[in-house]
Amino acid sequence: MNRRTFIKSSVAVPAAVGVFAGCASETEPEAEAPETASTRSLERIGVQLYTVRYLLESDNEGTLRAVADAGYDEVETVWDAERNPDDIRALLDELGLAAPSTHVPIEALKTNLPSVIDAAQRLGHSYIVCPWLAEDERTMAHYRDHVALFNEVGAACQEVGIQLAYHNHEFEFEPTEDGVVPYDFMLDEMDPELVKMELDLYWIAYANRSVSEYFQRDPGRYPLCHIKDMGSDRGMTPVGEGQIDFAAILAESETAGLRHYFVEHDHPEDALASIQTSITHLRSLTF
Repeated sequence: MNRRTFIKSSVAVPAAVGVFAGCASETEPEAEAPETASTRSLERIGVQLYTVRYLLESDNEGTLRAVADAGYDEVETVWDAERNPDDIRALLDELGLAAPSTHVPIEALKTNLPSVIDAAQRLGHSYIVCPWLAEDERTMAHYRDHVALFNEVGAACQEVGIQLAYHNHEFEFEPTEDGVVPYDFMLDEMDPELVKMELDLYWIAYANRSVSEYFQRDPGRYPLCHIKDMGSDRGMTPVGEGQIDFAAILAESETAGLRHYFVEHDHPEDALASIQTSITHLRSLTF
């Protein structure tokens, strides 16, 4: 199952709120720590449920329980018109999982926005994220239409206290036939108050772009991110087993405006082992 299919058919639950935890004691230390010492860590960590999509198909409740048992605080899920938001919310509450964000396909934003917003409100989502653009919708003419749509949808979401965001892959960093980098075009043309960005740290690395440069270019524009690692073969790997310097990226969280951190792996050999490895590494990380 690919991401587009999963978006149309999977469980509809949302995202993970990540905040910092200080490593120092509340009591005054005997000696001041060096300025170079790492003193922050992630207190709350989430997972994008696309990672465990096949397990959800066979055992939805059991899989979500395994996610909670692995130590995750939050989940980012996918809007599903066929599921009852109240039932989903009840299960998440029972498991102690927050769901502040959800992925919603662009088709639903175009044709079914009232239902999307209603479900988001009932589930307690703070963010609605558009996660994907089809290959035949990536010309400059299409991007102009997308920008107009996202500004319109963002305004409708803002009226009810929900924030719209856009999730990248690598193709948004590839220049179009006109020589324009779509991601830069979207940043320039979408209202920064109406449309935020969910930065996928694997795909921006795959595109050989600098995370830091984008954080500095548009500070505060990135409240959410996907944390997935890249192996030496440029394939995805559990967090901590690859080459991406997450400590350096997370050290810029305040500049970026990051609040929600979601582990993800698109094609893990063992989904539960992958999310356990990833959260264990992130819990040990300081920055």
